[in-house]
Amino acid sequence: MSKFIPLSIPNFEGNERKYVDDAIEQGWVSTGGAYITKLEEEMAKFLHTDNVCACQSGTSALHLSLIEAGVLPGDVVLVPPLTFIAAVNPVKYQFATPVFIDCDDSFCLDPQKLRTFCENECEFIGGVLYFNKMPVKAVIVVHVFGNLADMVAIMDIAKKYNLKVIEDSTEALGTRYTEGPLAGKFAGTIGDFGAFSFNGNKIITTGGGGAVTANDSAVVDHIRYLSTQAKNDVHYYIHNEVGYNYRMTNLQAALGVAQMEELPEFIERKRRNYDLYEKLFDGFELAKLVPFRSGTYSNKWFYSLEINRDRVSASMREIITSLEAVGVQTRAIWGLINEQIPYLEDTTYKIEKAPYYAERILNIPSSTQITEEEICYVAQKVKEVLEGFDNE
Repeated sequence: MSKFIPLSIPNFEGNERKYVDDAIEQGWVSTGGAYITKLEEEMAKFLHTDNVCACQSGTSALHLSLIEAGVLPGDVVLVPPLTFIAAVNPVKYQFATPVFIDCDDSFCLDPQKLRTFCENECEFIGGVLYFNKMPVKAVIVVHVFGNLADMVAIMDIAKKYNLKVIEDSTEALGTRYTEGPLAGKFAGTIGDFGAFSFNGNKIITTGGGGAVTANDSAVVDHIRYLSTQAKNDVHYYIHNEVGYNYRMTNLQAALGVAQMEELPEFIERKRRNYDLYEKLFDGFELAKLVPFRSGTYSNKWFYSLEINRDRVSASMREIITSLEAVGVQTRAIWGLINEQIPYLEDTTYKIEKAPYYAERILNIPSSTQITEEEICYVAQKVKEVLEGFDNE
């Protein structure tokens, strides 16, 4: 096999080496240094928000958000079933209880089911929402694959029931509303907290790493304090709260500063490549390219094909391995979190669309450096493999 087209790999076309070498030469390689501050400032400027805290990962960003939201043992957090498990694991870190609410056709949290759960399954007493006598503190909303959730509806529900909204924007850096009451607002800046990831497969990367913002600049400052082991006195190592080793390193931030310089170009490529895929799969009966929400400008981080299960009964594993054999790396959408062993005993609510899509969604190569020729090759091979599995 001479050709191999990866699913999603990092792109270092800019000043990454220059800035990393500079950090090394200065001797600032750990959790202190000018590049960390620079990355935070550049992110805040890009997102049109006041304050950003760079941290160790998207998972740590979510954990810090839950802590700052006041989620305690015995509290309830409403979560999605169709996402990477790291979006929900931090709920368990807090010894809180997740309740799984189904997705809609965007793969994101379904606001209609969120509303009916709050109305029909809970009690609202003294300004607090209770489920089975446990206080419901927050809702985690994941903008899956760069597709914005219906934040207008979700924020309305959260306001009514005094719920903190934590936006998992780990896949949606640069996605924003272009229409409606939230026009101009970026994913991660609409709710109470916004978490971002710079993992190796994300639209920009720091190797690992993440960031968190909030609708109150003072809250972000406190998150930054917690992320550096809650150090009150740098000379005598006085700590007034339990802190965490969640701060980003200066080496990671040096990568991030260079990547932020390239982010607008990366988004443009993602969108342009999606448009080509859309043309190539137009009219194909065995799979269709999943669209993004209208009224938004998406970073189109990941591209998803919905397999026609009336015609293709082969397992996703068979499809993936067949494509791998011809040099095309693809990925199934995640296994549902509520079906994973650590979450089998947790409550689910009207989970219908999540399993439907879990059986049908195939992610195809979406790197920012993929060429038009490679995109055409991917489309051709996907069609050939699915046609080989066609039941008709």
